[in-house]
Parts: sequence; C-alpha cells; structure tokens
Amino acid sequence: MTKSPLQAAGESPAALPAGYASIHGGIVDVLDAARRATARSVNALMTASYWEIGRRIVEAEQQGKRRAGYGEQLIERLSADLTAQFGRGFSRPNLQQMRSFFLTWPIRQTVSSESSAAPSPGRSLLTQGRPSQLDVLAQVFPLPWSAYVRLLAIKDDHARSFYEAEALRGGWSVRQLDRQIGSQFYERTALSKDKAAMLVKGAAPTPEDAVRPDDAIKDPYVLEFLNLKDEYSESDLEAALIQRLEDFLLELGEGFTFVGRQRRLRIDQTWYRVDLLFFHRRLRCLVIIDLKLGSLSHADVGQMLMYCNYAKEHWAYSDENPPVGLILCADKGHALAVMSQ
Repeated sequence: MTKSPLQAAGESPAALPAGYASIHGGIVDVLDAARRATARSVNALMTASYWEIGRRIVEAEQQGKRRAGYGEQLIERLSADLTAQFGRGFSRPNLQQMRSFFLTWPIRQTVSSESSAAPSPGRSLLTQGRPSQLDVLAQVFPLPWSAYVRLLAIKDDHARSFYEAEALRGGWSVRQLDRQIGSQFYERTALSKDKAAMLVKGAAPTPEDAVRPDDAIKDPYVLEFLNLKDEYSESDLEAALIQRLEDFLLELGEGFTFVGRQRRLRIDQTWYRVDLLFFHRRLRCLVIIDLKLGSLSHADVGQMLMYCNYAKEHWAYSDENPPVGLILCADKGHALAVMSQ
C-alpha cells in the first residue's frame, strides 16, 4: 500500500503530533501560494522585458530603415550577442516575436502614479532599466507570456481581443486558452443566440485545464528567461541507454560524440523534445536519435524530418553537413535513417 505524505517518514498516524494534519496542510497551502505568486511575478517581469525589447528593436529599425536589410541584420546580431551573454530564449524567431508583441500591444497610458506623466518622445515606461519602472510596465500585462504567444498567433484583431478579455475575466490558464482557441470559442459565441450563456459555459474549466504551481514555474518560456535547465524524467528506454552510454556509442560505431538529451525546440507555437543528440566527427554532422517503444509509423518519420530541418537551420554550423535523423524502435528492432531536406 502506498504511504500517504503524513507517513513518509515511517511514522504511524498515532505517533504524529496532535493537529499535525492541519499544520502540514497549512504549510502546503503557503508553499503552493508562494509558488503561484513567484510564477506570476516572473511571468509579469518577463513579459514586460520582452515588450521593452520589442520596442527597442522597432525604434532601432525606424532609425535605420533607409538601409536595406537593416532589420534582419539587427535581429541576427542581437540574437547572437544576447544568446552568448544570457543563454537561451533569444533566437531570431523569439526576437521577432517580441517585436510583434510590441506592435500588437502598444501601451496607451501608464498605470501607476509613479509614471503618471506621459513618456517623452523616444522614451518608454522603462527608463534606464530601473527595476521600479519595469514593475510598472509589468502591471500592464496581467497574462503570462505563454498566453500572449498564443494570442499573437491569432490574426483577427477582434478574435484576439475577445480571447484576451475572456482569459482575464475568467482567469483562464494557458491550457484553457489553448482549448478555447482550438474549439473556435470566439466564432461559436458570435453565432450563438444566447451569448451570455455561451460565455458562462465557456468559462467553466475542465480537469485538463488545471495547472499546478510546478507547471507554471517549469513553463519553457520561464526556464528560457531564467536560463535554467529543464531536465525531466525520460522513458525507461532512454534512461537505460544513457546509463550505458559508452556501450551504446560503441554499438553506433566510431566517430559519435554525445551532445545532449531531451534537447528542446519550438516550431510555430508547439514545443518538442529530441531524445538524444550526437555529432559525428567523420561525417561532420549532427545526428538526432528518436526512441520509439512501439512500431514505426509515418508520423514518426515526418516528425524526424521536421527535427532535422529545424536542426539544420538553428543548431548546425555553416561548415557542417546537413543533420541526420535516426529512429530506433524497440518493437522488432527496427531502425530508420532520415536526412534533412
């Protein structure tokens, strides 16, 4: 029988101090509340920072607009320099997303008495990077950055405003926002004869919408912003291979160098993970390995091709050959190699 948290230390319920369950439950509530507050604070400051980065990029582009290709060169150089200095999260697509965020959500007025005066031309709410001003800017964006990323993908201004307003009103999690967008909640509400009832029904969360404090803290965007590693538990197959990495490399053949595992990548608005990543010294190319416990499917091949094309554009150096993908299937020992296009 699985022990309850109250018996984790091997104590029987009778040996526990009087009122322990109440004390333990209260502490759990405090920690959960603190983690939620931490996630909200980090998300708000992260979103404010990204808006400000977007503003500065747009302002720089406007000053250099007479030069052909200036905007692309600016983002390319910023991506390289910021990644070298701060780590992940500053790829070209991410910086372009910050630029779009600023253009889509222009600030019309300040939200604090500390910044009641309108910013002067060429200035923003964030003056000289002062933290107090960053806090003021953070108040303008109450949703987490992940939510704004989802909203940016909506091209219709009215639909975007609708989902933003309903997410704020209903306190939607990002999962709930995803579900509502996917179910075309805006279109269904617009066509409904009883819009009020539709809104009430749509605001009700499902069990799948629930988010634990740990989920918010482990949001890939938050991990990138804080430049934290995000190692999670892998499949038994992958763990076994990692534990016997030396033997596995010998089985693969000469020239393989281990690069990493569970390497994360984002395509459009979806996050994926590469099980294992190697570099082949003789072939001078990255080798992506995907582990499958079941049988091989066409979807697996298409996904690996997508991984290879992404790695070719974002991970490989210019003097390297195109990445190669290798799908290993536990079922019947099948293996398939895929190359980027």
